[in-house]
Amino acid sequence: MTIEALYSHLATGATTLCRAWIVTRKDGVVMGFTDHDRDLVIDGVTCRADAGLSARALQQTTGLSVDNSEAVGALTDASITEADIQAGRFDGAEVKTCLVNWAAPDERVVEFRGSLGEITRSGGAFRAELRGLTELLNQPQGFAFQPGCSAVLGDRRCKFDTGAPGFFAELALEADSDGRVFRFGGFPAFTPRWFEHGRFEVLSGDATGLVGVVKIDRVEADGRTIELWQAITARLAAGDLIRIIAGCDKTTGTCRTKFGNFLNFRGFPHVPGEDWLASYPGQDRPNTGGSRFAGSVQ
Repeated sequence: MTIEALYSHLATGATTLCRAWIVTRKDGVVMGFTDHDRDLVIDGVTCRADAGLSARALQQTTGLSVDNSEAVGALTDASITEADIQAGRFDGAEVKTCLVNWAAPDERVVEFRGSLGEITRSGGAFRAELRGLTELLNQPQGFAFQPGCSAVLGDRRCKFDTGAPGFFAELALEADSDGRVFRFGGFPAFTPRWFEHGRFEVLSGDATGLVGVVKIDRVEADGRTIELWQAITARLAAGDLIRIIAGCDKTTGTCRTKFGNFLNFRGFPHVPGEDWLASYPGQDRPNTGGSRFAGSVQ
């Protein structure tokens, strides 16, 4: 990529310019678009000319304010579909916008890097907010001092192996579903409520890669019912393979007895709660000045 060559081209006054967008979704899918009338190859990605994507004026600053813009386009089966947007596959996707000399695509400059924000759909089209890299500075960072664990089960801080036998179930859906409540006749033997707060992962079908969080895990006479907090919006059909991972409620008791992973517990169970500020000594609550939790873990 030769930026100097592009600047020399701009200096001629007669230019052959267009814009290209490269979108990288969190599931690894990379898509390219351009407002030129022919496809362009940028960094090995084919930027399609027939995707109907365009961008409005880009607002950039020299300080820490968030750069922003907006992309608009048509919903087409070949590129960006309404089903993929509704399923959340484009949420938080990385975006790179380039100004390109279409006569010599190696002559280009990156105008914008960031991510997709809010996406709205209407009348067969979509609008996507583009958020610059400084948007990350608006997000809370660091850890909170709280009684419950701040790690996610199975992440690098938790270190628990969620693929260990007895901590997941892999099975096929037995019927079409509304994406939120699932009923199984043949389900492996697990303790009731074993999967509450756990992950519900779709491994095959139209919803492959999407994840939900288990709200209710109920054992009934004719099988087992799994209910999610939020519905999986992509189509789920009988035979789709899913994996359900055991749930963790972030308490010390669950970490120690259910997972045997207390050495990696990332909470602060002895931090006083808000009620401690207004507490006073009583016959059943002697105030000796000693440890309030000596010899016990709640």
